[in-house]
Amino acid sequence: MPWLFGWDIVNDTDLNKTFDVALHMGTLIGAVIYFRKDIWHYILAFLQTLRLRKVETTDQRMAWALVLGTIPGVAVGLVFEDLIQDQLGRPVFIAVALAVMGVVLWLVDKRAPSDRTLDDVSPRRGLWLGVAQALALQPGISRSGITITAGRLMRLDRASAARFSFLLSLPIIAGAGLYKGVGVLQDGLPPGMAAPFFWGFVASGISGFLTIWLLLAYLRKRDFTVFMVYRLAVAALVIGVAVSGFRTP
Repeated sequence: MPWLFGWDIVNDTDLNKTFDVALHMGTLIGAVIYFRKDIWHYILAFLQTLRLRKVETTDQRMAWALVLGTIPGVAVGLVFEDLIQDQLGRPVFIAVALAVMGVVLWLVDKRAPSDRTLDDVSPRRGLWLGVAQALALQPGISRSGITITAGRLMRLDRASAARFSFLLSLPIIAGAGLYKGVGVLQDGLPPGMAAPFFWGFVASGISGFLTIWLLLAYLRKRDFTVFMVYRLAVAALVIGVAVSGFRTP
């Protein structure tokens, strides 16, 4: 969006990425509010496994699936941070990722069975879903999109795949927010940026909560066709703008 509308923030890579994290932190707050009961259950279940040194219940398996699923994204983010920040955020790359993964999501959803639920998510499956999440560090792939796709490949029903995807986002978004937040506290924000950061945070928190609520309700009865169409349309728009010379790609 900053690139499309010519906002100055796009010229400051560090500020641009930090603002993205601020928006994600707002989304995090919205997601935590929505999933507050689930989060509490999984925290208690995880602590129980440490005390008992065994994993037995569904909640305990889910807790470990989320822990193990967070590791690949953290590792890839730390190792390839500079490459991701400097090279992978180009609009044309984003457009290609949008189009390709939109079609992949649609195809997988059409072909995969839906005979598993969250109760069937094991720590091993959580780890593989975390590997899929790590691939979303390429902008445009969509973290939720690729983890939902991976969940459908594992035969999770649509609502369960989406629910696990959102839950899996919480630790890594919180970690990225804390990591970038330290830099903001040390360096401070440029003059005039406090208000955009605040209102971006508030807007993303509200929209994040509403998106989770609406998406989970939508996926109980419908498929992902509308999301494929949306991603193809946005990809075509971005490529069109870049090719036309209206914005430097």
